[in-house]
Amino acid sequence: QVQLVESGGGLVQAGGSLRLSCAASGRTFSRYAMGWFRQAPGKEREAVAAISWVGGKTYYADSVKGRFTISRENSKNTVYLQMNSLKPQDTAVYYCAASAMSLSDSIWRLASSYGYWGQGTQVTVSS
Repeated sequence: QVQLVESGGGLVQAGGSLRLSCAASGRTFSRYAMGWFRQAPGKEREAVAAISWVGGKTYYADSVKGRFTISRENSKNTVYLQMNSLKPQDTAVYYCAASAMSLSDSIWRLASSYGYWGQGTQVTVSS
């Protein structure tokens, strides 16, 4: 079992930065791939970024590539999402998720690849 708690959301002006954190419980955190998803009002949940449990391979949605960076610190059971150059269209509830699967280009975006989810943290970017 893995429990996930996100933090770091808030209100920021366009062009600003935020760093989201996701703290995980459980001793086997390092064996889970981690992902960040977001859901804006009236829209479907979409994958933002993911990181493998070994090797640190990362995946990004085209809409955030070059602006967002996902990283993990296994010693702290924490995964981060550094968000720079934020845009109003980045406004959403951001969720972290854990996957026991070995991620690949074909599955990292699928919510069904992740078995554990946090409660979400709101990010609002004003124009």
